[in-house]
Amino acid sequence: MTDVLYDWPAAAAFGRPVPKTKFYDNLKVSAALKKAFVSEVAEITWAYKLAPRTVNMPATSAVAEIQVFSVASKGGGVSDTVLAAIDKAVMSPILFEIVGAGEFADQLRMAATYKPALGATKSAYLTTAWLPVASRRMPLPVALDLGRLYEALLAPLLPLPAATGESMSEALVRADQVRRLERDLGTLERQLRNEPQFNRKVDLRRLVLELKSQLDTLTSAPTTPTKDPSWTS
Repeated sequence: MTDVLYDWPAAAAFGRPVPKTKFYDNLKVSAALKKAFVSEVAEITWAYKLAPRTVNMPATSAVAEIQVFSVASKGGGVSDTVLAAIDKAVMSPILFEIVGAGEFADQLRMAATYKPALGATKSAYLTTAWLPVASRRMPLPVALDLGRLYEALLAPLLPLPAATGESMSEALVRADQVRRLERDLGTLERQLRNEPQFNRKVDLRRLVLELKSQLDTLTSAPTTPTKDPSWTS
């Protein structure tokens, strides 16, 4: 994962405030989700609209526009459940800039989930670390169309660099496999430390080595540099 903020084009500025009620009233969300909106979110701004006329590149059948939402939090951040509710209400792909408060005042982080087609949310949220608001911003990646731009914008947020020739969906599946293996490996290593029986220790040690081998295979694939991911060429 690369900690990155983008220098959104001035021509794409939209700057429209969006009432929180638009999301939790129209979607008929649960009481718990409405409470999360109220307690976590100070305000939501539809900040930028990346479209053919604003970034001078064609749309694709899957990505007609890319939206950038600025979400001002009331404290330490905004939960994935709140972001998912906003994503569900907006069919276009969204990149969120979450503005911190309290101990995270004057900081922000970027977050997004991969919506490959028809606005479907298919993956966990990718996120940067908290970064100073005044951090240097990078220009948008060079891409041939909005679909490739979208994937190039998300590429630095991947928890693992994309392997050579790997699609965004494949990279996310591999990252999820790595997360699950790391979780299972941690469980086995704790069991191994606490296991008093020698024979059981031998079995657990074998399983630990197997999981480490699988992790090594998944994390050592030849990678394409983030600045030039294979799916943008």
